[in-house]
Amino acid sequence: MTDTISMTPDLTTLDDGQERELKPAIRKGWSKRCPSCGTGKMFQGYLKVHDSCTVCGEELYHHRADDGPAYLTILVVGHLMAPLLHITYVNFVQEPMVLASIFTVGTVAASLYLLPRFKGFMVGFQWAKRMHGFAVKNRTEG
Repeated sequence: MTDTISMTPDLTTLDDGQERELKPAIRKGWSKRCPSCGTGKMFQGYLKVHDSCTVCGEELYHHRADDGPAYLTILVVGHLMAPLLHITYVNFVQEPMVLASIFTVGTVAASLYLLPRFKGFMVGFQWAKRMHGFAVKNRTEG
C-alpha cells in the first residue's frame, strides 16, 4: 500500500513500506542527532526540535513526543534517587537538610541531562516506526 501526502506543490511524501532500523534510530535520537543521517542536530535549543535536519533535510516536524519524555525522566530519576536516598540516609549522612540539598541538586542535574535525550529517543522511535507522518520523501517535477 502506498500513501501519498502532498506537503507542497513540488514535494510529495511517499511511504515505501520498508522497515527502518530501530536501534540505530534510537541511538541517534538519544545522542540528539537526526535519526536519518546521524550527523545533523535534532534540537535548535534545549527541547525545540528543528523542523528539518540541517544536514540531510529529513523532516522532523512530524514528531509528537508530548509528555512522554517528561514521564520517562520522572520514572528513571525517581527509581535512581529513591534507593540512593535511602542508602545515603541510613549509612552516611544523618542531617536531613544536608541530604535534601545534595539530592535536590542531583535530581535536578539528572533530570536536565535526561530530558532532551528521552525526547530524542522518542523522536527516533517515531521516525523508525513511521509514526505521525514520518515517511520517505521523493521529489517530483512540476
